[in-house]
Amino acid sequence: MRGKQEKQITMLSALTPEQLVPQDHPIRRIKPIVDRALSELSPTFNRMYADLGRPSIPPEHLLKASLLIALYSIRSERQFCERLQYDLLFKWFLDLNIMDAAFDASSFSKNKERLLEHQVAREFLTAVVAEARHRKLLSEDHFTVDGTLLEAWASLKSIHPKDSGEPSKQGDRNPDVDFRGEPRTNDTHQSSTDPEARLARKGAGKEGKLCFAGHVLMENRTGLVVDVTVTRATGTAERDTALDMIEKVPGSRRITVGADKGYDTRDFITACREMNVTPHVARRQWSIVDKRTTRHAGYQFSQRFRKRIEEIWGWVKTVGGGRKLRYKGVERNQLWAELTAAAYNLVRMAKLAPVRAI
Repeated sequence: MRGKQEKQITMLSALTPEQLVPQDHPIRRIKPIVDRALSELSPTFNRMYADLGRPSIPPEHLLKASLLIALYSIRSERQFCERLQYDLLFKWFLDLNIMDAAFDASSFSKNKERLLEHQVAREFLTAVVAEARHRKLLSEDHFTVDGTLLEAWASLKSIHPKDSGEPSKQGDRNPDVDFRGEPRTNDTHQSSTDPEARLARKGAGKEGKLCFAGHVLMENRTGLVVDVTVTRATGTAERDTALDMIEKVPGSRRITVGADKGYDTRDFITACREMNVTPHVARRQWSIVDKRTTRHAGYQFSQRFRKRIEEIWGWVKTVGGGRKLRYKGVERNQLWAELTAAAYNLVRMAKLAPVRAI
């Protein structure tokens, strides 16, 4: 007998999102880490807001929402708010009730200045790294550094000469632009959409794109992100930023840093040695990294483990939405990079955590 389709809607329910999310769901291992990290940031949150006035969206909701955007590859903040209205897992992660309405997408842009001013994303990433260190998941002696190009949220058609001012608006949202016979360089041209983006290319024979440079410092034991930075895409950004991140590593003991051939330059190797750092850099044909470094087994281990850093960039660009950046300028993309790196660490830490028997 064919069953009848019921059209009635239940008016009252005693269920909560906590009861509806499966007990073995992987995100259940992530949420306690996030809650502990956010509790440590409570003094910073108190400084961000005035004591009087209309209550704002809790900053915990904005940070958790940014993590969910990275974890579930949601393409925009507006799409997240739409999904928050009906996704019970999202409501559970943000500690909302079933009947609570989703906040407006404009809450992200209105509160982002506060997050940037107080460097909340940086503090959150630091708290996640501290939790990993407390769980003894971090190596304190062996690291890897790498950089990549991140395509900016700007079109090549927005490039114009610097001395000509803003390009004329012709009413066409997608005008024809002919650069034939006109040389374009970062010294003479810039984008009207994102002036901080620079023309760069991955290698010889590749097309040039408007990009930023992304940099990651990874520890070698479990492949967690220790530091992440977004800069303008200059010719020496990878090596200069790598030295800045290495210098921030706590402690005064000697450490090792693995890297690819792009870092095998005299300036970088010399600077590392002056900082009490052993550069485990892949060698070029004429390298100054000699057998005093390469003869040790640790050099071979670093060369093998450093390839894990490509997994970070692969996750950031495919899952985290970094294939093409959503924001303009270095500062806002830095905020995105720190939260996305924290999301990657949370996924890794959840996988490394022991599973309790049910």
